[in-house]
Amino acid sequence: MRRDTLGAVAGCIFCAIVAGGAPATIVDEDAATISFMDIRPWQRGHVLVVPRRHYANLLEIAPDDLTSAFAAAKRLTARIKDRLGADGVLVLNSCGQAAGQVVMHFHIHVVPMSGEPLPFPRSQRRTGAADRVAAAGALRVGGDASCQGSRLSK
Repeated sequence: MRRDTLGAVAGCIFCAIVAGGAPATIVDEDAATISFMDIRPWQRGHVLVVPRRHYANLLEIAPDDLTSAFAAAKRLTARIKDRLGADGVLVLNSCGQAAGQVVMHFHIHVVPMSGEPLPFPRSQRRTGAADRVAAAGALRVGGDASCQGSRLSK
């Protein structure tokens, strides 16, 4: 398979893997993505999917490359369930260091899961309806802070 290094960033380990300059156990590749085993797996069969072009995170990746990356993640999810017998598959992207991103090259974790799910950090406190409506208003297209058309849940 052709190794496209366009947009490679010096010092990026994932760019080096894409270019063939760093070792990796590759499990899938196409024109836009390459997928390889994580060297620090959370579970047996933990795979990383990366675009061949360098993008630091979800906010930078081009829509076509994002689509290709998730198509690869979907292929691997099916393979993991079929060939490794996983009960489920965790598909995860962290955007930025505060979210746990370590390598600043967009990537998707595809992790086989069986038994108990991973404990995601969850708050024990529930936010009030006013807090949820305010956050929803900030997130709406155009920043519409009104709750018109919203259903409030307590």
